[in-house]
Parts: sequence; structure tokens; C-alpha cells
Amino acid sequence: MKNAKRIVVKAGSKVLVQSTGRPDSRRLKLLVEELAQFQNNGGEVAFVSSGAIGAGLEALGMKTRPTAIPDLQMAAAVGQTRLMSLYDNLFGENKCNIGQVLLTHDALKHRERHLNARNTLLNLIAHRIVPVINENDAISSEEIQFGDNDVLAALVAILIDADALILLSTTDGLRDGKQRVSYIEEVDDDVLGLVADKQDTLSTGGMASKLKSAQIAAHNGIPVVIANGRKTGVLTRIFQGLDEGTLLFPKEGNISKRKRWIAFFNRAEGHLVVDDGAAAAIGKSKSLLPIGIKAVEGDFKVGAMVNIQTVDGKHIARGLVEYSSDDINHIKGRKTSGTAGEAIHCDNMVIL
Repeated sequence: MKNAKRIVVKAGSKVLVQSTGRPDSRRLKLLVEELAQFQNNGGEVAFVSSGAIGAGLEALGMKTRPTAIPDLQMAAAVGQTRLMSLYDNLFGENKCNIGQVLLTHDALKHRERHLNARNTLLNLIAHRIVPVINENDAISSEEIQFGDNDVLAALVAILIDADALILLSTTDGLRDGKQRVSYIEEVDDDVLGLVADKQDTLSTGGMASKLKSAQIAAHNGIPVVIANGRKTGVLTRIFQGLDEGTLLFPKEGNISKRKRWIAFFNRAEGHLVVDDGAAAAIGKSKSLLPIGIKAVEGDFKVGAMVNIQTVDGKHIARGLVEYSSDDINHIKGRKTSGTAGEAIHCDNMVIL
């Protein structure tokens, strides 16, 4: 963390806004000062900011978070302008320029738009402009219902080859009872068992979400710190390499950018259940043949991303299919012939 030059910092809604939804100007000022100091000292920053819906709810006089998608989209549209106005003033006071980038998952899974988003972010960073990133909640629906900015921050960190990811919440990292967990090697069932998230009217994420998102980044060689964003000086302490929050260690590995896109930027549209022989072949980086497929779950087209799992439910890989679900159902369990090649080519598959 001490040697990280390019960082992604994500701040959750409860860090940035008061209980009413009104942006917390004092907290925003302190947070921006730390980010600007890092940038002005030669570092590179991408800032993933929640809080648009919360700020919009306050501006519209809504006391609780609505459930109707149009109301959430309206709140996001109103709140995003309020947040960006604040950020523009605060970063400007610290001699930093900012640029707004609104993303959706659909944009990141589309290969051409994925590369365009990467190029835009890297160009902003190269020109010493801080990207302020959020999900485009004003026009999206699935992201509001099921997504959160923890996942977005992890994907952005992978997208721009960040050296570190910092997820700011209102808790001092993961806790085991009253004791803070300083670091974890892997997010497993024992670690997730320590989480006791509560429902909140302003935010959608929680510690479980942060841990799962951190795992995505860590598996791409990016260290992650989960820390208390309402603690004064927390970012500076993390930048200095001090023991703050919970650190998730990065994993070693060398995966191509294209395979990162396959593995992490595409949502699974179905599952293929494979036998032991196919699972062993996949473990040796071989293609998946129709003969090794036992079952097909889901309805998908050619080129869709699917998860590959064993008969006992173990998730072993994911990849882009060469056939639709109907065609795979027709050829599964059969030997490869001139009319039926690989169901998933090894070049389009990522072993997990």
C-alpha cells in the first residue's frame, strides 16, 4: 500500500451523506483534501462515489428510499448534480480538476465500450484529472436493484490496472466480535460468517458485499483495504502503509486483459454441469467438449458467458460458449465430430 501509485477509492453513501440524505459537507471536504494531497504529491486517483440517490431523496423531500425504479432513477438524477457540484468546488479548492464518468455493467461487458471506458479513464488520469465515477442509476434498473458500488470499484480497479483499492464504509474493517481483523488471506465461509450486515435506507452494500468485491480485485493482484471513511486521516494512514482497517492480500497470477474481461466483466447467463473427465481437462487448460457436458441450465445465445461447475456444484471456470443453450442440449454427451467442435474454446475460458 505504501508503494501504490495508482489507487481507486470508493466511498459509500453512509460515509458521504447524513441520515437525512443531505451531503455531509464537512466529511466530503476532509475526504477530498486527502485524495487531492495524494494526487498533488504525484499519485493517481480514481474516486468511486456513492450518495447520488441519498442526496436526491433529501432534495426531493423523500424520508425513505423508494422501491419503485422510476423514483430511484429520479432521485439519482437530482442527487448526482448536487454531489458533482460539491466535488467540483472541493477539488478545485485543492487545485485538482475532476471529470464525471457514469458507467453501467452493460457498458463494461460490451468489449468495445469496455475498451472505450478504459481509454477514457486512463486519459483522464494521464492528464492529472480525477475521475469521479458512479453507476448511471438515472437510466439503469438492474444496477439499482442488485448492484452496488463496491463491485463497480473492484471492476474499475481492474480496468485501469490500479495498484490498490480502498473501500470506505462506516465500520473499521471486518470485526471478529469486538476485535478488528487486521488482514485476511482469502474470503471463505469462515470470514463471511463474521459478517452481520443490517438493512439501511440509504445504501445497498454491506460488509459481505465489500468482502466479495475485494476478492475480485485481490484475485487480479490488487491489494484491498476496507476501512472507516468517517475516521479523520484514514486515507493518509493507509497511503503510509499503516495498519488501518482490514487488508485483503493480493493473489499472484498473470491473466490477460481479455480473460479478465471474460471472467469479471460479464454476468453469467447460464451454467454448464460437467463430468469429472471434463473438469480434469479444464484444470489442464483444455477446451470443453460436448461429450463432457452433463446438463445445461439457463437460456442463452452463442457468445454468452456461462459458469462451468462440477456435478457436486463446485464452480471451476467460466467462458464464452460457441453454441446456444438449445444446441448444447442437443449435442451434450456426444463425441466431437465435424459438426460439433468445442462447446467453449480454451482461449475463451478462465479457470477459477
